[in-house]
Formats: sequence, structure tokens, C-alpha cells
Amino acid sequence: MFLELLRRRNPALILDAQRLHQAGMIPANAYVLDLDAVEENARLIAAEAGRLGLTTFAMTKQVSRNSGFCRAVKRGGIDRAVAVDMACAIACHRAGLPVGHLGHLVQVPRAEAAMAARQIAPDFWTVFSDTKAAEAAAAARAAGREQALMARVQTAGDVFYRGHEGGFAAEEAVAAARRLSSLEGARFAGITTFPAQLYDPETRRIRHTPNLATLRRTAGALAAAGFADLEVNAPGTTSLVTLAALADAGATQVEPGNGLHGTTPLHAVEDLPERPAVLYLSEVSHLHAGRAYCFGGGLYIDPVFPDYPVKALVGPEPTVEADALRGVEIPPPSAIDYYGMIDSPEAKPGDSVVFGFRGQAFVTRAHSVGLRGVGTADLRVECIENIFGQPEAWPGLGG
Repeated sequence: MFLELLRRRNPALILDAQRLHQAGMIPANAYVLDLDAVEENARLIAAEAGRLGLTTFAMTKQVSRNSGFCRAVKRGGIDRAVAVDMACAIACHRAGLPVGHLGHLVQVPRAEAAMAARQIAPDFWTVFSDTKAAEAAAAARAAGREQALMARVQTAGDVFYRGHEGGFAAEEAVAAARRLSSLEGARFAGITTFPAQLYDPETRRIRHTPNLATLRRTAGALAAAGFADLEVNAPGTTSLVTLAALADAGATQVEPGNGLHGTTPLHAVEDLPERPAVLYLSEVSHLHAGRAYCFGGGLYIDPVFPDYPVKALVGPEPTVEADALRGVEIPPPSAIDYYGMIDSPEAKPGDSVVFGFRGQAFVTRAHSVGLRGVGTADLRVECIENIFGQPEAWPGLGG
């Protein structure tokens, strides 16, 4: 989906990834990041968010919480992360990117609340229930701090990905806010939802979900009840071009993820300010029955897209030319992606294979690789890590 975009707007990343792979300096089965492009993208988003008075938290899960990515985002002016789960929070904290928002989408497990409050110490902590609010407040009180709590709110007609459901009834938000404010060790700070906006493949535009209207109505009711300076957190399909509409809808916090590496669905159909900054690198393993098999492990096709023909650049030398493109069959989600099957009987074991996925690398077993100086004589590998943002014991690092 994003390979053509990479070939047009960041061909140097493709060429340098192939070059480093052929030199044995980076592994196959790796999401490879152009950290300078990430920094540029973060700077663009941070500047526009600042102009609009929005607080920005960076989502890092899509690129495996890579520490180089965290540092690049911070250099670009986004100094806080949103952690999708505790593993994400720990990785960002370790990389020096403080956690601004924790508990959304994944609530903090009971036994990990103390660690979250004491070591992670997020600016905001989202809770879906009184039980989770009490756990967060007790952990914060024991750590000697007061925790700002966000309540996820929902009502009939709101949109959730299956398995993401949960939250306080929006119609009862005022009573819930009063209960959260009464907890020793906590204070009620605002409301959130997900997703606040989605890509519409029919119109090829970003549309606001009913959830955003729910946030707006609920914020109004809370303000009328005396809750001032409310934070309204509105994540989902965030890029520079969506920020103004979110601010107009009453959002105070936004959380770009794929926007930071130029791979939101809208980036696939329009040239937006953010440049594509990530690719998936593999290698031909063997041939069988007229097809080349490349290593898998990170062959993740985001279901946000309808089915589309998957292609890859395949060859022994760096290239972005169309004649190196080959069709690829990816195993279905019900199968383990040990290999991808390439329509290329002429390929050779060891050839580089480059895909343009919109990844969710944290749910795979892929490496993540951060590069600095892409397209220059100062090209260098900054980090090779696993899905928890930890250094990989890989031969290129002498591990």
C-alpha cells in the first residue's frame, strides 16, 4: 500500500535499507525507520498543534516502541508519549520519552498500578471504571503523588473496534467525575474516547466518529456542573491536516502515531506534509515451485484497509525501479507468517525484499531498526531492537 509512496517520496530509505542489508549490517524481518524524517514529521505536527493550543502525545507502538524513534520524536518537539499498554510505557520511559498518557487503550493491570504510579508517573491516566480509578488513586497515594485521571466515556451509537469496548456512560459522566475527584490520591482531569476519527475509503476523507460528538456533549455537561479546565483527549488517524478540525471540535489533546512516519490511510491517497519514514525489510530464503519465499515475522497487513495486491521490491542490488517490483502472497491472519511467497522464479536466496506496510510492529516478532543520515554520506545504524524497544543481540551489533 505504501511502497509506491516510499518510491516517490523517500527512495533513499529504500536504497539505504537494501544497501545495509546486502552488507550484512541490518537484519531481515525488520521495520526500518528513517529517524531524520521522523524528526521532521514530529516538528511539523508539533508546530501546528502548538499553534492550535493542542497538547501532543506520540504513539510509538506501530514501530515497536523503538528507542531511536522516541528520541527522534523528542528532538522534533513532542516531549511526551501515549502508552498503549504497560510494555509501551516502560519502553518509552527507558528511552527518555516521558509518558503523558497511560491506560488507553489498555487499562493498567491491578498488580502493575504501583509501578505505573511510582516509576512511570504519567501526566494522565485513563480509567474505564470506578474499580480502575480506585486502583490508580491508591497507587498514586502510596507513591506520594496526586494522579490526574481521564475517564473514557461512551454512549449508544459510539464506534469501537471489536474488543476495545468499555468506559463510563456519558450520561452519567458528571456523577462519575465527582466520584473520581473524591478519591484520595487522584483528581478528575478530563475525558477521552477512541476512535475520534476514522478514514472513509469511499470518500477518501477523514470523518469524525459519533464518539467525538459524545466527547463534546459530555464536556459541555461537565463544564456546566463546574468542572473547569477539562482535558478532551481525541485520538485516532491523526496527522497534521486533521488537527484544526479536532481543535474546532473541542479537543485539547491529540495522539499521532502513524502520522509520525507518514502512514495514515490518508497518506496512502494524498501527499500530506509528513514524509513516509518506515519500510519492512525481508530477504529471500529459498525457491519452491516457481516462487521465491521470503522470511516473515512482520508481515502485518493492517485490517483498516480492504484487500489489495501486495508488492515488494526484490533484488540483490539497491533499486527503486518498477522492473524490480513483484507480486507477493501473504499468509492469512489465521496462519503464522513464516514466509511470504513472491512471484519471482528468478530471485536468489539472499536477495533483499522491501515492502511498504502500514505496520503494527508491536504485535509481530520483527526487529525494528533506526537509521540516521539516510541519503547522505553520514548514514549510520542507530539501533536494532525487539518489539519492546530493547537492544537486539544481533550479529550487526556484536551481540
